[in-house]
Amino acid sequence: MPTFYFDRKDGIPIRDRAGLEFPEVADAIEHSKELARRLSNEQPRKDPMLSIVVINESGAEVHRERVYPDVQEPT
Repeated sequence: MPTFYFDRKDGIPIRDRAGLEFPEVADAIEHSKELARRLSNEQPRKDPMLSIVVINESGAEVHRERVYPDVQEPT
């Protein structure tokens, strides 16, 4: 089963060193959505740059989930 890593990124990434195994990339993406929901409830600061980035075993980004999707990014 492949391992996926869930980095937190808002300019400076916080790397996930352990990762989690999921049978499919879609399952890892769903997990990133749940992480983003939890984080948005725990940290109400509304940083438009904050995302959960899903990285596969090869180190490639497979998905990016914004924690505050309703907040506009600065232009």
